[in-house]
Amino acid sequence: MNFEDARSYILERLSTELNPNLFYHTLDHTLDVFESAIRIAKKENIPENDIPLIKTAALYHDSGMLVTYDGHESASVDIAQRVLPGFGYSVQQMEVIKGMIMATKLPQNPHNKLEKVLCDADLDYLGRDDFFMISHRLKQEWHVRGHQQSLKEWYNGQIAFLSSHVYFTESAIELRRPKKIDNLNQIKALFTD
Repeated sequence: MNFEDARSYILERLSTELNPNLFYHTLDHTLDVFESAIRIAKKENIPENDIPLIKTAALYHDSGMLVTYDGHESASVDIAQRVLPGFGYSVQQMEVIKGMIMATKLPQNPHNKLEKVLCDADLDYLGRDDFFMISHRLKQEWHVRGHQQSLKEWYNGQIAFLSSHVYFTESAIELRRPKKIDNLNQIKALFTD
């Protein structure tokens, strides 16, 4: 498996081919998920030989945005399955990566530890100080796609989402859940009747 070349390939495509009207699903989001996945995987004591698979899944998890918005997870898997064998990824490794990518589809539904790591990395920002800034980027992205909502409607949706969201790994629960609850309480204080 040649992770470095697989990494270079997808980062080049994401940096040059993503629609400029994507304000949330950007190269920065992919790199943020990549870094979060590495941090979570290490805290969860994921075996060293699985780390390149997590890294690869993180880098490719939203690559489907290059071709479609709706159903981009399946498109991401298609890109990974078309490209990664050329970088020496085995059929078994591809199945693991496919599972991680598909687990990030909302509502998240991870079936194993690696899938849980990527799911938590994908929504790591929910429990961070930059939540409101990142959430606004997603609102902008949806607005451009025709989802017109008032700020109150948007944040009522965020209340519902944050209230139903759960982190799956112990490290994300410990590190991000308290701030996620704080973010939720801040929205409730501002936007509930």
